[in-house]
Amino acid sequence: MAGRAQQSGSAGRAGLPAMSVAALGMVFGDIGTSPLYVFKAVLDVTGSRPDGVTTLGVLSLIVWTLVVVTTLKYVGLAMTADNEGEGGVLALMSLLVGRARTIIVFLGLFGAALIYGDGAITPAISVLSALEGTSVAAPALRQYVLPAAVVILLALFAIQHRGTHRLARWFGPVMLLWFVVIAVLGIGGIARHPAALAALDPMFGLHYLAAGGSGALLVVGGVFLSITGAEALYADMGHFGKRPIRFAWSVLVFPALVLNYAGQAAIVLAGEPIEGGTFFRLCPPALQFPLVLLATLATVIASQAIITGAFSMTRQAVQLGWLPPLRIVQTSAAGYGQIYVPSVNWLLMTATLALVVGFGNSGNLAAAYGIAVSATMLITTVLLFTAMRDLWRWPLPAAVAVAGAFAAVDGGFLAANLAKVAQGGWVPLLMGAVIFTLMLVWHARTMALEETIRRVEVPASEILDRVVDGRIARVHGTAVFLTRSDATVPPILLWHLAANRALHKDVFILDVSTASVPYVPLEGRVAVTKIFPRVWRARARFGFMERPDVPAMLQRAQAMGYAFDPDDVTYYVAFEQIVPSENTEAMPRPAEAIFAFLHRNSAPLTDYFRVPHDKVVAIGRDFPM
Repeated sequence: MAGRAQQSGSAGRAGLPAMSVAALGMVFGDIGTSPLYVFKAVLDVTGSRPDGVTTLGVLSLIVWTLVVVTTLKYVGLAMTADNEGEGGVLALMSLLVGRARTIIVFLGLFGAALIYGDGAITPAISVLSALEGTSVAAPALRQYVLPAAVVILLALFAIQHRGTHRLARWFGPVMLLWFVVIAVLGIGGIARHPAALAALDPMFGLHYLAAGGSGALLVVGGVFLSITGAEALYADMGHFGKRPIRFAWSVLVFPALVLNYAGQAAIVLAGEPIEGGTFFRLCPPALQFPLVLLATLATVIASQAIITGAFSMTRQAVQLGWLPPLRIVQTSAAGYGQIYVPSVNWLLMTATLALVVGFGNSGNLAAAYGIAVSATMLITTVLLFTAMRDLWRWPLPAAVAVAGAFAAVDGGFLAANLAKVAQGGWVPLLMGAVIFTLMLVWHARTMALEETIRRVEVPASEILDRVVDGRIARVHGTAVFLTRSDATVPPILLWHLAANRALHKDVFILDVSTASVPYVPLEGRVAVTKIFPRVWRARARFGFMERPDVPAMLQRAQAMGYAFDPDDVTYYVAFEQIVPSENTEAMPRPAEAIFAFLHRNSAPLTDYFRVPHDKVVAIGRDFPM
């Protein structure tokens, strides 16, 4: 909670306008760059020369999708379901785990896993669509679009280890300029054919769907691309708070998007060709190259937001025990969210570059885009229904009516996107399925491993008798035993006694757990119990948005009055070697192999707990799995 309070205080000092501008860079990059490719992608499935009814119908569907899904569902309702200020599908899952736990956990994990799938597509389609503007300004440069996209994305992923705190201060102003520019371009387009504003009437969209036949499903799948960044509004709530995001959306982002989409529809109604995209045709020829540069910067910022979001979500999954400990680097002391996860970065880079090269252009990528996010949005609606009933105590008819309306829209989008599976939609689904499987295997086998370790526990009374009677020698210094066991005397301490036949003068048996809230208050973080002379059982709780810091926790324990020297500490950790099991009822061999691989390649607990390497002793044991 300290982190939360500090963040709230800084937000208050910065002021609502300043925080809203900052949010433009990290929150709205994805949805804000959608006009680059969405309108063109939708019209492509309707035919090369769409008539007025089609153009107005498509515009109406886009506008009202933004209203219903983004404004009402996410900005209005979902942000009310925050977990100590944090949002996103994992935070919402953690908020609800005490109720219908199994189905809530499975839905939350599957939704989070799917976000990784579309997270790889977002940078690819965004950067490609921006660079493809050169084909409008200078068709001869079209052959350089793909290589340039690869170079930009490669550079973006390569600099992640340096942190983005120095560049992040420019993200908000650049995106502010972007939204102002696209709004002005949209107004210019509307001036050429003001009749486009008639599409603000939702009946145009409904009539088009009613008369659209089988092609309407493909149109709906394309329209969905206009809101693929809506989930980010909810997931990034913890970085900026509700008010700045709601303010920025209402005052600038939503009006700019509506104006730009209306402007694109207007120039199509005025007879402009749609080949090469409609977005850049809004711009006067003399300014098209500067617009390409601005669009490229905006898509790079959007891509950075996706990468940062993947890092944050990974940390949440690790903290909650659904992924193995990974190396997480804090790249700046200025903000808790400034982290770098090397393994996620390189895997995401590989997937993104493969998509760019494999699909070749934004039009092809559009066919693969959206299916995972639409599924996640439907999952969010189900979780929100649970929140309506269990947290907010809504009457059943009201909860069914609201959640049912959102579910009908989300389900329609999901059905439309399922039509894209053969055209590339299988890519994010496969990625999501792989990550979901890894999460389930890791969690299941970790629980099984802990149960195996508990079976070797010795009754605490036997150890207590030896210590009290002086049969166990006590040597100078402090020992800290890091354990996952909740036993009074965990196995790691028994292994130490068997090997050394002595115990330090001061002993802390430390059990670190992750709470289902983002931040734990300092006063409730550490609980210490004396179990026998100068031997304490310490339980430390951290939020799922916090990185455990064991040395800092010991300093906290000393301040609470426990007399020991925190500078003279030796940390003991268990090194658990996984060996094949002869048990015929064990988990299938492929799952065992997956867990063993994850276990071998997970970050050492000493890194995860920020423990100095030169003060660590590892004690190993073999465990059949």
